[in-house]
Amino acid sequence: MTGEKGKGTFVVKVLNTQDATWQGTISWLEGEKTQAFRSALELIKLVDSALTPKKGKEGQ
Repeated sequence: MTGEKGKGTFVVKVLNTQDATWQGTISWLEGEKTQAFRSALELIKLVDSALTPKKGKEGQ
């Protein structure tokens, strides 16, 4: 990631609310990626995975 570690700029588009949660898309501007999400929890996990440094082993 460029810039400061642990920071990022995201654009969140909530397209629908169903089953008491959000569905939509999230765009990570620094990583130039866009991904759909089906729940608020999935949205949080996507943000976390974008900001967490990648390590050699899976699950760390």
